Amino acid sequence: MRILRTDEARFQGLPDYPFQANYVDVAPGLRMHYVDEGPRSASPVLMLHGEPSWSYLYRHMIPLVAAAGHRVLAPDLIGFGKSDKPAHLSDYSYDRHTAWLTHWLKTLDLRDVTLVCQNWGSLLGLRLATEHADRFSRIIVGNGMLPTGETRLPAIFTLWKAFASHSPWFPIGRIVQLGTERTLSKDELAAYEAPFPSSEYKAGARAFPHLIPVSPDDPNSRANRDVWKALEKWRKPFITCFSSGDTLTRGSDRHMQRRIPGAHGQPHVTLRGGHFLQEDSPEHFARIIIDALKSEMAA
Repeated sequence: MRILRTDEARFQGLPDYPFQANYVDVAPGLRMHYVDEGPRSASPVLMLHGEPSWSYLYRHMIPLVAAAGHRVLAPDLIGFGKSDKPAHLSDYSYDRHTAWLTHWLKTLDLRDVTLVCQNWGSLLGLRLATEHADRFSRIIVGNGMLPTGETRLPAIFTLWKAFASHSPWFPIGRIVQLGTERTLSKDELAAYEAPFPSSEYKAGARAFPHLIPVSPDDPNSRANRDVWKALEKWRKPFITCFSSGDTLTRGSDRHMQRRIPGAHGQPHVTLRGGHFLQEDSPEHFARIIIDALKSEMAA
């Protein structure tokens, strides 16, 4: 496995991202970066990004949740952000991503975790939480889903998968902008591009669409069906926080609310924004997290 590492200089002076860098080796020679803010003694809030973003996506939410007295951790998935980037598409698999995250979780020995996840952060996070349920106390999903290949995915996904495969440029900043209703600044767009100095660094981002199961025979379908079996017995708090303008995951919130016992009676909410609701409604999204933790403490 040939591993690429983005020069730290590319991350200097990013707007609203003053966080200290932390690293854990999740495999020999493979380093995962994460943000770790707030009191170390507090129960952790784990914020998982998706594609093609990185922990920068949560930059407006991290200080708000940390200021409320919570420890906030936001890792960069392998292949993204400040984390190392295996150079070939074949280096990435659903199982490997799960194993890397699991190693990180156990190395930090995180417990009583509140999972906050979106996009591929949901596909990985829901599997992580159900496989290590003793370490997680609640789940908050924003614009996420967990497909098993048993139902047809939206047409927009087929187009996205083809674009990821064939676009010679694969413009990261523009992709994030397409999923965001507000206009990102030039500096914000550059921040999303920062982890990828050339096209060879983008294998992880290109790989994700191919890892989503599209039929029951897909190798990843069984694992996701197992996650659903666990979620159908999940009685800890499960909150959906979706946005009004996301065509990719629309309806997945209601699907989860019906099937997951822990979702019954929770304060589910629909926020204004596109697919990247962390960009469009960060304060409201953060408030959902803070209120969920506050109500649990009161109980």
